[in-house]
Amino acid sequence: MSFKLPSRADHVGSFLRPKSVIEARDARAAGEIDAAALREAEDAGIAELVKWQESLGLKAITDGEYRRKFFHTDFLLQLSGVEETGGIQKAFKNDSGKEVQFAPPKMIITGKVRHEKPIQRADYEFLASQVSAPGAMAKVAIPSPTMLHFRAGRAGIPEEAYPDMQGFYDDVAKAYSEEIADLADAGCRYVQFDDTNLAYLCDTGHREDAKNRGMDPDSITHDYAKLINASFAGAPADMVRTMHLCRGNFRSSWAAEGGYDPVAEVMFNECELDAFFLEYDDARSGDFSPLRFLPKGKSVVLGLVSTKLGEQESKDDIKRRIDEAAKYTDLDQLALSPQCGFASTVHGNDITTQQQADKIRLCVEVAEEVWG
Repeated sequence: MSFKLPSRADHVGSFLRPKSVIEARDARAAGEIDAAALREAEDAGIAELVKWQESLGLKAITDGEYRRKFFHTDFLLQLSGVEETGGIQKAFKNDSGKEVQFAPPKMIITGKVRHEKPIQRADYEFLASQVSAPGAMAKVAIPSPTMLHFRAGRAGIPEEAYPDMQGFYDDVAKAYSEEIADLADAGCRYVQFDDTNLAYLCDTGHREDAKNRGMDPDSITHDYAKLINASFAGAPADMVRTMHLCRGNFRSSWAAEGGYDPVAEVMFNECELDAFFLEYDDARSGDFSPLRFLPKGKSVVLGLVSTKLGEQESKDDIKRRIDEAAKYTDLDQLALSPQCGFASTVHGNDITTQQQADKIRLCVEVAEEVWG
């Protein structure tokens, strides 16, 4: 059987931060506690979160990204040669009709990109030590290596450090492969890349912006597939390799829309991954026809449950949509999850912790009823 995920019900990784973690983070920022005290608060919160995930029936267990402010910056800034700068100001949209102005931080390259120290190892080891349910495994979600390129483009990569782009891609891939090798050495067997950029390349406005930053929106997809593959070079054969495509997730708002047709054929066939987490929570995601490009041996996790809205989806509606997706690919190649994380940033989405639990429980129950 080609399905490699630990369960038909999965999730993207981040969860609403508890008050204890938010207060500890604020106290650390104010200089009232030291880093060790913050980590102690995070450890306690993560230990409770692991029990909570297992109690709901999840088999892929994360630390909820409790140790991060943003899903990407906390990781990327630990690579040498990487710095943060102001993001691209963007009007995020939501179901209320009100726009939310937000400029997610973008990374710029200031020198040679290097992996000088383990980034996630200690976090993984603590998480794994808390996982105890039969069949459960610790999952590590990290930002896609494409995050070091797309938002700034060539302008964010100095020519004195990288006169040609291939040298840049090679160094980024090497840094990532070293991090993944270190995680594998620690026992990690499930890694997910979180990638907004391939999803943004499905949006006509973002494609135009990419052109203005000197990119060819069609050819860059091939480049990103090669970068993603090279980043997993040397990973053990039994490591589950996945990627989540995100259209932006900030306080229940999004930044991009459009079906997956512009990237699907290249992504599914050229990215050497086991599974793709795709957002399919509303009409802005397009229809399921791009799934026709999914080759045998790979899976798609259908993000049919919204993390942006508190209202609970109905089981019948979700099952109906799974049936629609199965017209384009084998049902055995599909799974179910919420469409994104519940808190891609420390701010979290505008839902309650009870609604968050209800959404996860819904995914687990539907998955059991559909796939057994």
